[in-house]
Amino acid sequence: MTATAPPWPLSSFPGPQDSPGFTLWRDFTRWQRSLNAALKPLDLTQPRFAVLAVCGWLTRDGRDITQQDVVDFLGMDRMHISQIASRLDRDGLILRRASRTDLRAKVLRITPAGHDTLARAMPLVETHDRAFFHRKGTP
Repeated sequence: MTATAPPWPLSSFPGPQDSPGFTLWRDFTRWQRSLNAALKPLDLTQPRFAVLAVCGWLTRDGRDITQQDVVDFLGMDRMHISQIASRLDRDGLILRRASRTDLRAKVLRITPAGHDTLARAMPLVETHDRAFFHRKGTP
């Protein structure tokens, strides 16, 4: 018995390349892959860089932030942020400790090593983004 293919078109788009969602996903994965390659010498990935950069930005005035603050700022999954923050803590780039006032919360603070890494990573990321998005027709 042979399976028959479902009738086409199942989509209102002529092909995947015409779907804005598919195009966004494809371009995002290309951007993330090339950014990961640029960050590899610093032992960072794009998600780790994002969490480190947000920790640096939100603590630039010396205040403590919680892991939930990073979740809220980035709009990423709480468990994913927890895993990334744990790795950054293990790598000595941030401090991740239980809050004294809310034992469910984790307080984050960028370390001097994290700040140094961020200072080296930021120009790489900004150069990468300028080149990547310039190719896509964005100034």
